[in-house]
Amino acid sequence: MAFIELNGVNKWYGQYHALRDVTLSVDKGERIVICGPSGSGKSTLIRCINALEGHHQGTISVGGTALTSDIKTVEGVRKSVGMVFQSFNLFPHLTILENCTLAPIHVKKIKKAQAEDLAMSLLERVRIGEQALKYPGQLSGGQQQRVAIARALCMQPDVMLFDEPTSALDAEMVKEVLDIMVDLAGSGMTMLCVTHEMGFARQVADRVVFMDAGQIIEMNTPDAFFRAPQHDRTRQFLSQILH
Repeated sequence: MAFIELNGVNKWYGQYHALRDVTLSVDKGERIVICGPSGSGKSTLIRCINALEGHHQGTISVGGTALTSDIKTVEGVRKSVGMVFQSFNLFPHLTILENCTLAPIHVKKIKKAQAEDLAMSLLERVRIGEQALKYPGQLSGGQQQRVAIARALCMQPDVMLFDEPTSALDAEMVKEVLDIMVDLAGSGMTMLCVTHEMGFARQVADRVVFMDAGQIIEMNTPDAFFRAPQHDRTRQFLSQILH
């Protein structure tokens, strides 16, 4: 049974039809890269999986739990879903360690010492343990995004969602974040990643999903997707971003 299941999902913003009959299933341990032009519905799709956005038609289930408007259901799903955004969304008045332990202590009710041990192990994993007592403003953008990944992992999620995690970074900082994501993918984490980093897609994705105008236009293995795209719109998109 798929770990994440979307069936006929539709979403509107007023008159704007943001998602059109989206159907997608993701198995546990699978790594999906979602790409497409701006405004194609990529970010809306993964935000709906985390119930940061509500959907209007169709069904979404995560780990066998159907997403509804019930707050307890939403909170339960969010405990198993980690999310990393374009902007780092770190609390500037808290240290790196405090940013990472806040949710485990207050949401999962983990004891402070245990939460700190977990946070330090994950900060070490993303190669930033020595920055634990600094504040976000003292770190580079790449470092802050690595902290954001560690913070999400501190909730010990079953799936990680990435919403263009490198788009706000300078070019030299992109690789350090992608390296962490490659390492995470290698550990067997279920991942959905919205990104234009096609090298990352080739390296780690089990499937590449191409969206346009709120629809899934094409979905295939990385090799087939890049070597022999089936749809004219996919070929046009790839011709613009692959040099």
